[in-house]
Amino acid sequence: MKQIPAPFWTLILGIAVTLISLWVGQNHNLLPVQASEQAPLVDDLFNVMMTIGTALFIVVQGAIVYSLIRFRQPKGDDTDGLPIEGNLPLEAFWTAIPAVIVVGLGLYSVVVFQEMGGFSPGGHHGHGAMVAMAPQESLIDVAPLLAQGLDDDTVFGKTQVYGFGASPLVQMNQPDVTVNVTGMQFAWIFRYPDTGITDGELHIPVGKDVQLKIEAQDVIHSFWVPQFRLKQDALPGEPGELRFVATREGTYPVVCAELCGSYHGAMRTQVIVHSPEDYADWVASRVAEATPTTTVAQPIEKATDAEYLAEIAPDLARSPVQIAQTGLVNH
Repeated sequence: MKQIPAPFWTLILGIAVTLISLWVGQNHNLLPVQASEQAPLVDDLFNVMMTIGTALFIVVQGAIVYSLIRFRQPKGDDTDGLPIEGNLPLEAFWTAIPAVIVVGLGLYSVVVFQEMGGFSPGGHHGHGAMVAMAPQESLIDVAPLLAQGLDDDTVFGKTQVYGFGASPLVQMNQPDVTVNVTGMQFAWIFRYPDTGITDGELHIPVGKDVQLKIEAQDVIHSFWVPQFRLKQDALPGEPGELRFVATREGTYPVVCAELCGSYHGAMRTQVIVHSPEDYADWVASRVAEATPTTTVAQPIEKATDAEYLAEIAPDLARSPVQIAQTGLVNH
């Protein structure tokens, strides 16, 4: 029987490793659900890294297992192995491939970073405000923008809209919802400046442009929603911004991803993504709760003793029963 050539086996094994790696890279189920428009950008990069990592794992571990079996010491053989000292082509090969992979992943990550606006002005420590791009059709008039000195990449083809930071084109990209987020040991506080609502949970409508203005009251915190694939540090005295669009209704955890003290692990809350109708109902109910009720004054001669005393001494921290018990009941 004619022996099968080694190049043929190499081709077959290469195809098998490639197919397995591609399948694992797309079906690993290691990430939570995608719940924002920015999530696919991060997930695509992760899937590529997972594919490459799977291929490297199979090749390296496969070579080890093959060597253990193929070159194992025969029973009763106590002699030394062959004195092999290096193989320059092999060493160059296994050095060049990882180098190419690392450079390729680095370039890809830079592309993703740029697509999310990572090199835009703003953001913490001058790292840049990370904002995703919208298509050229969303532009109305670029002349005023060019007059402001914005570069061509900002104006033509891609308008910076979402991500880690506010868009520099503020007038063109006003958010639908703005929320002021404050991190403190060990809780998150959410304030809605347009309605005066304050809550311990973040409520937002699905499919709407949401702008978070994030800051810390005491120490460094980090606002992280895994399902949105977005994270932003909360620094004392240095406000940060996070802009996104939620794409899936539901309740998702908000996690502090920066060690901030002894109860850091308990610094959790949740973001609730409503339908537009449910969000409007929630806002209306919270505004109604915060609206003080109006009491119609009644003639003083028709008031009870306790009501009369409460009327003339509104600052007394007493209930009508306590006031009546003082004995001052005659008027």
